[in-house]
Amino acid sequence: MRPVWLGVGLVVVALLSVVSVTTGSRDVSWSEIWAGVQGSTETIGEAAVVKRVPRTVMALLAGAALGVSGAVMQGVTRNPLADPGILGVNAGAAFAVVVAMAWFNIALSHTYVWTAILGAALAAVFVYAIGSLGPGGATPLKLALAGTATGVALASFINAVVLGRNDIGDGVRAWMVGGVGGITFDRIVLVLPFLLAGFAISLLSARAINTLALGEEVATGLGENVVVARGVSSLGAVLLSGAVTAVCGPIGFVGLAVPHVCRLLVGVDHRWLLPFSAIAGAALLVAADVLGRIIARPSELEVGIITAFIGAPIFIWIARQRKVKEL
Repeated sequence: MRPVWLGVGLVVVALLSVVSVTTGSRDVSWSEIWAGVQGSTETIGEAAVVKRVPRTVMALLAGAALGVSGAVMQGVTRNPLADPGILGVNAGAAFAVVVAMAWFNIALSHTYVWTAILGAALAAVFVYAIGSLGPGGATPLKLALAGTATGVALASFINAVVLGRNDIGDGVRAWMVGGVGGITFDRIVLVLPFLLAGFAISLLSARAINTLALGEEVATGLGENVVVARGVSSLGAVLLSGAVTAVCGPIGFVGLAVPHVCRLLVGVDHRWLLPFSAIAGAALLVAADVLGRIIARPSELEVGIITAFIGAPIFIWIARQRKVKEL
């Protein structure tokens, strides 16, 4: 059944991509869609389509990246509550970006993306260190609480940094919501190498993550270097979430909800789970973006707001279970 679900997922992603290009605040004809996809901007409708194409591509890439990042984090930490947003990774990337903009005048460049990735990595290490304190080590609930507290603290620091900066304040607050509006192909090209590296590292780490799921002692007995496996896998997840946050802002709950749905379809084998999480994440983010354009037409809701409405109930459902089981 796995190949069947894979085919269904790809078809759904393709259909949602077509809907994303054809749907917006302005109705467009099929002739304008065809001309706009080819780059023509002679009419307003064609110009609108030209704007929607890179937006759709970025939504696909960001959704896939967040889905894979969440699945990797859940596998490495054996924590079903793990997610780049819940563990404070997105908040760390956002804080680093805002500090770079406000204090060092770093504009959108490769340095900008590296800054986001560094912030994401430091936040991940900090949250894991705090969650590991006390008896029982890094339990799922402790990691979730540490990540949530870290995210709240960093959000407060971000507000403090931009409070007196009217030149960047409005832009930062809009970016912090998380969205793919206004994305251009130049921005996509900027983060594409980081995303490709993150995807490659994560997919190549699938077998190691499967071994880690058996427990540290069993993994060591099977010849797996636990420290290296966790470090390399986490690097892939940090690259993905940091690169997405640098361009789109922090988008939450995609990495939480998508892996749980995919496990119901393909099981816990990460060699299948990671590709399916990429496809499902891409579909979810494109669908959320389209929904945000429809329900607030002629304006729009940012995709980060829609994913929060979708993911928050799933997070509550997982957290309220009698026992949060290790993966």
